[in-house]
Amino acid sequence: MAKKEKETPVEETVEEIQEEVVEAPAADPWEEKYNAEHDAYLRLAADYDNFRKRTIKEKEQSYGNGKADAVEKLLPVYDNLERALNQPTEDEAYKKGVEMTMTQLVNIFTGLGVEIYGNPGDVFDPNLHNAVMHTEEAGVEENTITQVFQKGFKLGEKIVRFAMVIVAN
Repeated sequence: MAKKEKETPVEETVEEIQEEVVEAPAADPWEEKYNAEHDAYLRLAADYDNFRKRTIKEKEQSYGNGKADAVEKLLPVYDNLERALNQPTEDEAYKKGVEMTMTQLVNIFTGLGVEIYGNPGDVFDPNLHNAVMHTEEAGVEENTITQVFQKGFKLGEKIVRFAMVIVAN
């Protein structure tokens, strides 16, 4: 008798399990709804993460573009100071003042991360230089800059202004 009592609960357990298995499909719509809601939540979280990354990138780009625009507006001042330095003058105080102003402007550009390029003797690069003339000069290698009309300015990888140069053929 003791054995039968022990066997009966086991048989009842098997029947309960079978009933639960039969009831499981009834719970399927809830599981599907849960999975759908969970999937929608994950998609929303991914969209938010993408939005956050995109706004950070746009913010950095807008700062860089604003800085490049400010540098671009200062370039005529640089050009005029460079022309003033190249003019002969007998007034040493005037020349010293222009040199100091030019040095200060170049220091500001350097502090902003602006690179000034385009010197005679450099190798011509069409990605950085704008060749306005070609010249035939003896003793000068091909694709070498012989004269610079305007210096080029670069802010990081962005070209603010191409250097305007004459290139030897």
